Amino acid sequence: MYTTLEHFLKYVTYDTQSDEEAGRAGKVPSTDTQWELAREMERELNERGFKDVSVSDYCYVMGTLPANTDRKIPAIGFITHMDTAAEASGKNVKARVVKNYDGGDIVLNDALKIVMSPKDFPFMKKYVGHDLVVTDGTTLLGADDKAGMAEVMGAVDWIIAHPEFEHGDICVAFTPDEEISELASHLDIEKFGADFAYTLDGGDIGEISYENFNAAGATLKIHGRSVHPGSAKGLMLSAVTMGNEFLLMLPPYETPATTEKYEGYYHCLTFNGDTENATLKFIIRDHDKAKFEARKKFFADCVDWLRRKYGADRFELEMYDQYYNMREKLEGHMEIVDLAVRAMKEIGIEPYFKAMRGGTDGSALSWRGLITPNIFIGGHNYHGRYEFVSVQVMEKASETVIKILELAAKS
Repeated sequence: MYTTLEHFLKYVTYDTQSDEEAGRAGKVPSTDTQWELAREMERELNERGFKDVSVSDYCYVMGTLPANTDRKIPAIGFITHMDTAAEASGKNVKARVVKNYDGGDIVLNDALKIVMSPKDFPFMKKYVGHDLVVTDGTTLLGADDKAGMAEVMGAVDWIIAHPEFEHGDICVAFTPDEEISELASHLDIEKFGADFAYTLDGGDIGEISYENFNAAGATLKIHGRSVHPGSAKGLMLSAVTMGNEFLLMLPPYETPATTEKYEGYYHCLTFNGDTENATLKFIIRDHDKAKFEARKKFFADCVDWLRRKYGADRFELEMYDQYYNMREKLEGHMEIVDLAVRAMKEIGIEPYFKAMRGGTDGSALSWRGLITPNIFIGGHNYHGRYEFVSVQVMEKASETVIKILELAAKS
């Protein structure tokens, strides 16, 4: 059996970065490397006596630790994702533990002069005295969501080591491609067997989320006309220039960098092109459903305006919904949220609610009928080289899982 930290340091050595292009083309999982961690999790569940352990054709790992009592106790699920984000490499992650953090700068990579500083990330000061797991500055860490995986398995190992701990069925699932908005779409809910579940995929200690963005993705392809610059007047149509014109039509203060809390945004993920052709990829987000629909309409109206100006055949727009706000589904099941609140309070954590500025597997699963709020994992600076997580907070997340199960058994 392993500690939560030992699980985590093992899981981050697996390269499980997902690939949106492959996912959009229908490949699940989007990268073959995710199978390697899936097989390891299958092995770990079997080794620990889980029943009905399986790895589906879509790389979903599931298993159930059977109840150790005849009393009727809800079957509770815990769901985390195996993949890491595309914004930074997840290959050859070199994690290290900074013991008893002193509140100063942390040199991630001396040779490359990469430093993580509280001047840039003031919340680092909250972790003075903690043991922090950091990167070497060349990759992301993978706390999102391998910290969640480790926290679930750390709790499982504690439960197995304490057979006197009474619990109902504990249903565990590890999913692929969450980072590219697959959002557990191939999880067999009936086979999973949970009455309700929690994703461990949040942020700071005490965070509970039962609402999240409504989300859409969009790809805009622009076809220009190339003419020699020396004789281009009145003839050239630059796809890059038209793409820039489109960007300037979007509200400049409605971007991820200028919004917070319940404020929605438009975000250009990538812009690639030349005079002949350009491709722009976007995400569109808003918590409010009516505002979300209005955002999509405004986006499409801007494209239509450019079509009228330059020609309809020069602009191809593909827009698609990705996921929806789970609040609509959870509002009638707040006792599941309340159970997590009680669990945290009983172990000395002050819980707080946060509307997620993103989505989780739980947002989509809640819409499919498995009510699944989200709780903290303790990491910061996800998706980049400055990602870190507190060992002590990871241990508290494992303790939260155990306390949820304990309170459910007592109710």
